[in-house]
Amino acid sequence: MENDWWLELENTYVKRIKQRQDLFAKHGNRVLNSLPGSELACKELMEMSLQFLCARYPHYFRLDKDKMVFYNGILGTESDLKTTPPLHVLLKNVPEDFAIMLRDSQTGFYFFRAGVICSSLGWDLGTKIGMQLHEVHAPIPDYKEKMQFSMDRYVPPTKLGFDFTSLAFIRRSKLRFSLFRYFAKKPTDKPIQRGSWGLEVDEPLYMPPGDPHEKHRDVQFADLDISRCNLRVDWQTLRRLPLSAAVVFNYKAIFTPVETFRDEPFIPTLLVKIIKEAKRNLMEYKNTWHTEHVVIPALEQYAQEQVDKGIVPKDWEPHTLEESPWFPGWEEKWHREQGF
Repeated sequence: MENDWWLELENTYVKRIKQRQDLFAKHGNRVLNSLPGSELACKELMEMSLQFLCARYPHYFRLDKDKMVFYNGILGTESDLKTTPPLHVLLKNVPEDFAIMLRDSQTGFYFFRAGVICSSLGWDLGTKIGMQLHEVHAPIPDYKEKMQFSMDRYVPPTKLGFDFTSLAFIRRSKLRFSLFRYFAKKPTDKPIQRGSWGLEVDEPLYMPPGDPHEKHRDVQFADLDISRCNLRVDWQTLRRLPLSAAVVFNYKAIFTPVETFRDEPFIPTLLVKIIKEAKRNLMEYKNTWHTEHVVIPALEQYAQEQVDKGIVPKDWEPHTLEESPWFPGWEEKWHREQGF
């Protein structure tokens, strides 16, 4: 991840902040909560986030260090940092979700101890807080087989009969010493990012278990129009905080109408291939089925149009683009959408 792009502002900022505050007013500690022992991490995360906003967007945000007041020029609001709980400050000013993981000193396992989560689908903070890392990720296909061992627990070498001489030898020989799991060795200066995607009807931001919008996923509505179908990407980052040593996930949902892929070379063909050929358990987890009867024909139409116009070669075999994820002409389109 490029550090300068950790927290990004978009033209949905005002709408998202209001939406998130409304969700908290309705659902309370199911979207914002913290457990004992997480106080330092919550405060550190708030301070880091506000300092970032002031440095990255100085024309919008200002921090009075004498009065300990944060000024939001977009919303015209003030946050008293002496009296407002840290997670509430984040809720009022940062349109991103945060999940704070802390390591248990006795077992070495990481637990979900605090957070503000307003964009979850099929779960919410209330159902996950207090869980161990692998319990939080239990529904994800292949997590246990492919990721749990490398991410979760740190086992000190002294517990296993190693001395530091032998450990140094292992390091020098460049062997992958898997006992030092990913979270345990996560440095503070190397945050990472990833995107998790799905297809949605409209723009469901927060959909806890039992939400009425879940019914959309059980039916392929005959009258569903492609204009209501969106690619949802949960843009995620992962970093360690330097003082509390907490590991923080933060992410936000970005919705893009499927119709916009019409003029993006190769993208319709690639998305059709993924929907049709990806592992079934993965696609079932993503819950794309309720849109596929509309999205697949539309993408196939867009793909054929691109071939007919000579934008995509007729004999092109779908594969990862040379400059993935950027398609040819992306910069021109981006400038056009920005209005310059």
